[in-house]
Formats: sequence, structure tokens, C-alpha cells
Amino acid sequence: MRYGYARVSSNTQDYAAQVDALKAAGCEKIFSEKQSGKSTTGRREFDKLMRALSPGDTVVVTKLDRLARSSRDLHNILHELEGLSAGFVSLGEAWCDTTTDVGRLMMTIMGGIAEFERGLIRSRCEQGIERAKAKGTQFGRPTRLDAGQKRKIAQRYAAGETMAELAREYEVGEATIWRALQSGDGQRYVITMACGTPLTDAA
Repeated sequence: MRYGYARVSSNTQDYAAQVDALKAAGCEKIFSEKQSGKSTTGRREFDKLMRALSPGDTVVVTKLDRLARSSRDLHNILHELEGLSAGFVSLGEAWCDTTTDVGRLMMTIMGGIAEFERGLIRSRCEQGIERAKAKGTQFGRPTRLDAGQKRKIAQRYAAGETMAELAREYEVGEATIWRALQSGDGQRYVITMACGTPLTDAA
């Protein structure tokens, strides 16, 4: 059985032209919806379509972007269809037809190219990170407080000031103050004050 799937991204759009094309392509049942294609999550009609499939069925769309918006999503969906022994045809891309030997070959080639491209991107990113590290670039979120400020915060907290008061003065969130107190310098100052040893501000 040939199932059609039509999708538009917003309520102001109309999928009537897609439905007509799918009917002309011989689709016996069509699932249509108005839903963003950024993710397969929340696409109820698409979920119904996948549940309705039986071995030997074929899913038909007018264009690939009606089914998926990224090569990864497309690969995952096609893999799921393969597991269900169901075929896939895109009317807008003649090479995309997993019901034929040539179509399956083309999909394999396209999948290999996409994986190769992802590998190149990962490699370039890793090389860029290594070069940046060699130049001394620091990664991660920049700290809002320097070591001297953290020691002073720990000293004042141990002396009785609250995290809320310190957060207002240093113009940071209380979570930042908490992390400062949990840092090595902060903990040492709190413990030192608790033990009654005089503090000196090294900052």
C-alpha cells in the first residue's frame, strides 16, 4: 500500500497541492499536518503513519524537506522504514526511491557522503581546538569572579554576611557566590575562619 505524507510548517500555509500530487502518484491514504519540520517530535500524523506501516508498504512525499529538515533526521527515518521493510519515494527527487535497486544505491552513496562530510567537520573542529589550546586559549564559560574576589567573599561569608548580600554587591547570582565558596580558596578561608585563625587578604 502507498501512503502519502504531506506537511506544512504553519497554520497559514496549505498542503492541498501536496495532497493532490500524492493522490496522482497513487497514494491510497494520506496523512497531512501543519507542524514544524525541525524535529520529528510532536508530529502526530507522522507518528500515525509510521504505526500504520506494514512490510511492503511505501511512504511517498512530494519533496524530501516535507519529511525531514536535516540529513541526520532523514537517515534515521529511512533506517526506521528499512526496519519495517517499507519503502520510501520522494516525487521531487527522482533519485530518492528505495523501492528500486538504483534508488537504494543512490541513498547508500548519499548516506556515505553525508557521513564523510560529518567526519571532515569533526576533524576540522578538533584541529581548531588543538591549535587554540596550543596558543593558550581557555575554553568554557569565563569566570565572573577572580581568585582574589573569591577569597574576599569567603572571608566575608565566614564573618556573617549572607550569600544574597554578597551576590547583590558583586552583581552576580547567588549560585555564583555558592560556587565561589566551594572553590579551593573559598573553602580554605571558611575553614580557617571557623577555626579562629586570623585571616589576611592575599588579594
